Amino acid sequence: MSDRRSEQSSGDEPSSSSSIPDEVWEQFIRDTERDIRKSAPKEPSARARQVTERLKGQQEPEGWRTGPAWQEKDGRAARRRRIWAVVGLPVAIAVAVVAMRPSLIPGDPFGSSSGSSSGTDTATSPLPAETAAPTAPPSAVAADTPTLARPFAGSPALRWADGADGIVLPKATALGSIPKDRVELALRQTKKLLVDANLNPRVVAGARPDAALAVLDPKQPRLLDELNTALRAPSKAHDPLSLFSRFDPEDVMPAGKVIKTRGRITFAKGKFAGVAVHADFTFVYPVVPVDGSGEVARTIVRRVIDAELPDPARYRVTPGRLTLLSYDEDAGNSACDVNDGFLHPQFPSRAPAGSATPTGPSIDPYDRSRKLGDRPEGCGMVSRT
Repeated sequence: MSDRRSEQSSGDEPSSSSSIPDEVWEQFIRDTERDIRKSAPKEPSARARQVTERLKGQQEPEGWRTGPAWQEKDGRAARRRRIWAVVGLPVAIAVAVVAMRPSLIPGDPFGSSSGSSSGTDTATSPLPAETAAPTAPPSAVAADTPTLARPFAGSPALRWADGADGIVLPKATALGSIPKDRVELALRQTKKLLVDANLNPRVVAGARPDAALAVLDPKQPRLLDELNTALRAPSKAHDPLSLFSRFDPEDVMPAGKVIKTRGRITFAKGKFAGVAVHADFTFVYPVVPVDGSGEVARTIVRRVIDAELPDPARYRVTPGRLTLLSYDEDAGNSACDVNDGFLHPQFPSRAPAGSATPTGPSIDPYDRSRKLGDRPEGCGMVSRT
């Protein structure tokens, strides 16, 4: 695209011999500058990470505006993520086993699946894909202890889809002047980000999420620098768990090959003349200690991501790469105040790895009707895992 500022030839410049009066020419310039200012996009907001710098070059012609900027919230690398410890930290194994059951409601209102003759979970029908925001948490299910053979026993996630099958993309449609293929690209790139960041077995075991990082725009200021810092040297200020699900392979290993997934993706016309994508998903990870005990624990991670595929003809962005506008995360059943870049599930027979004591009311990590912003500060508790 040529620079429109260079399109005016020397013969177009006003001079003393021009037929256009000076006052008319000056008024034209003032009106043009005013129209450009009015048409410039406003700064978008975000819950966790946000675009905080005004678009640069608003006086410049289209094709020369910078893309959305990146800046730490409130001038610091403050992530909006909350780790919820398992409810009722165990003081004895018997109490811990009760805490590990998925519901605090006593009894077995639906009949325990452990009593079935087949000993499998196949009798439970899978849920249809989520198409709208839930209005309530999942119903209580049979209190059942997870095992290596049945790692999702006693969990609402038993009926959820397996892995990437749970990330169902909506049917792409054109958005005004934005063609259908651009919408499809934005959706595919968002799914690629979610799959590599949360479901790739190597990434979950602590490897670098190269495919997820490759989806993000390197021209977005400071974003990749911050994520690379978090992966290289995790800390409280730079935590890779804010975007990636990772477990310490020296501490735990997967209990099977399945990670349960549930959520939805929506799209709309964005604030940067592109396709805005909103993703809200919950992932359930069953793990066992590497000590060979076979004891199963589950960690539940919910992620909410807002991204956009801006118009490369209008903004200085990398074509086909996502601009990450915000991301937010909750982790249920992971030790508090451990900032080594890994999730640390709590097991009934093991002391908690974190130093913080859970306080305050418990939450249901399976409750997808809850807004992530509606949560207390500090180390919370979960009602079931």
